[in-house]
Amino acid sequence: MKRTGPFVLSVVIGLWILVAFFVKPLRGAQQTLLLWYTIVGAFALVVGLINLIQSHLRNLQRGQNVPYSLILLFGFFGTLAVGIYAFFQGNAFDPYSPLMWVYGYVLAPLQSTMFSLLAFFLASAAFRAFRIRNMEALLLLLAAVIVMLGRIPWTEHTFAGITEWIMAIPNLAAQRGIQIGVALGAIGMALRILFGLERPYLR
Repeated sequence: MKRTGPFVLSVVIGLWILVAFFVKPLRGAQQTLLLWYTIVGAFALVVGLINLIQSHLRNLQRGQNVPYSLILLFGFFGTLAVGIYAFFQGNAFDPYSPLMWVYGYVLAPLQSTMFSLLAFFLASAAFRAFRIRNMEALLLLLAAVIVMLGRIPWTEHTFAGITEWIMAIPNLAAQRGIQIGVALGAIGMALRILFGLERPYLR
């Protein structure tokens, strides 16, 4: 029953939401189910936060990754305290509130640092991907070079037209192909879950 109940519930709710897109009288119940989904998701977020805190507290007890666990716990509880203080002050989202100061001077620089590291990773991955082994790699390299030259102020006027053509025609066509593939994959996974071939909610 512990496995059958969640499976039957997920199948019934999934089919209900799917059919409600095509049957108008069922859309009221569909909105209610989506609202429940949001509520359950909010509680799942709280459970995830509690699990995260417990995991790092266990790290401190065992002496594993102590500096990282301390930084995470300090950042979590510090931001939570600042957010509660700003909320009771009535200016939580004011540009000069303590919470927005934490966002602007702590979180935003950390995000910029992560993205800058990601840029170096992308550069190294591009270097490996652009090795000319066949005609497709050569075309990819030429397209990348032309697009980069079209974005540089020194050569922007010379390559602007062909850069826009590459971005608007071949690039957009590839993006649409990827989106279609992702949509078909999502539909296939949804059908596998509805028919019980995949049960990730039981793991």
